[in-house]
Amino acid sequence: MELIVNILGVLAFIALGWAFSADRKNIDWVSVGLMCAINLFLAWFLTSFEVGRAIVSGAAAGFAELVTLSYQGINFAFANWVGPDGLDPAPVNFVTSALLPILMIVPLFDTLTYIGFLPWVIKWVGRGLSFITRRPKFETFYAVEMMFLGNTEALAVSKVQLQHMRAGRNVTLAMMSMSCVTAAIIGSYIQMVPAQFVITAIPLNCINALIFSHMLYPVKVTPEEDRIYGLADTPDETPVEDSTDAEKIELAKAVEAYEALPPVKRFFTHDPAKPEKEPYFSFLGDSILTGGQLILIITANVVAFVALAAVINALLGLINPNLSLESILGVFMFIPAWLMGLDPGTAWDFAQLMGLKLVTNEFVVMGEVSGSVTSFAPHYQAVLTTFITSFANFSTLGMVIGCFKGMVSKEKNDAISHQVGRLLLSGILVSLLSAALVGLFVW
Repeated sequence: MELIVNILGVLAFIALGWAFSADRKNIDWVSVGLMCAINLFLAWFLTSFEVGRAIVSGAAAGFAELVTLSYQGINFAFANWVGPDGLDPAPVNFVTSALLPILMIVPLFDTLTYIGFLPWVIKWVGRGLSFITRRPKFETFYAVEMMFLGNTEALAVSKVQLQHMRAGRNVTLAMMSMSCVTAAIIGSYIQMVPAQFVITAIPLNCINALIFSHMLYPVKVTPEEDRIYGLADTPDETPVEDSTDAEKIELAKAVEAYEALPPVKRFFTHDPAKPEKEPYFSFLGDSILTGGQLILIITANVVAFVALAAVINALLGLINPNLSLESILGVFMFIPAWLMGLDPGTAWDFAQLMGLKLVTNEFVVMGEVSGSVTSFAPHYQAVLTTFITSFANFSTLGMVIGCFKGMVSKEKNDAISHQVGRLLLSGILVSLLSAALVGLFVW
């Protein structure tokens, strides 16, 4: 009976994506079906085979090591603010541990963009995933990118893409950004809750983010739009057509000579048909400043959102001391919790934890259950851990909005702000579907 309810839950969560869609007629159901089938296979493979978990864990460990290196710079400038792994001194400082690494990660990935490597990876990884899922190339690459880097870092290193995409595609990426984790803190998660389900949740969230961002806000992307932009495409570097005939002839000869070079030499030689790049160290300085601006913007938005939630809780407490946003959301989350195949009593407990996560964050919930989660039934362990392994909450909403404000135009920011409800719903539905899919195979 519980398995049947769990299956109904999977169907119900997909149906909710359709019910709250901004444009139901343009949902590509073939694409949605393909992605659901991929995730069903992944849930089975990653919960049943050690090799699957080892692959994801190894990749995540590599990115976590990258972020750990950034703590050396933080400790040099701010001694004792973070330990070598970003977790000491306790309690973890959100800004220093989670945001300051942006100052290293953004320039690093901007450098990979500067030399052309990241656009090349985006092009081919995007093509492969796009072919399988029928989604646009950059959106599919971004899903993988945020699976390891997290939302703020992935958005930061995608600045050029965001600026060239129209507003609708920015909304899609904002929705996807509600459904990820950062590789740097996976190590923290697995100290508190079962590691196998944390690792399993990460790729499932990646594909489910593609599913629900498309269902809730379908955007048709033409072949002309479905392209990857590099640094030479930034608006302030677009060449002005003011060349003389002699200069044009000289340029044509230079291009011909460039194309005659062997492929290896061509890789290390500037293409005369493209505009000259900004000097690297000037570019690097701008990249570092961009990272600093993002940290300030994100911090301000997080402080404001969390504080406003506290104000609402205080006002609700005047009506009833037991009334809070968490408890109200817990009531609304009871049916989704029950649809995971849980008995009513366990579903009620799960719903309260869901509400707590949405109002606070996953660390609060993990800390609350860390001492008892291993005593839970295997199915409850699986769905609970999978659900809370994401950044989907009110403070993340502030982080995502703040991140976009620092990078794209007012028109695109307004489009995102008009879809705030769908952004939050997208994050919730991604977590629900991931948990339900894992629950199918763990009893």
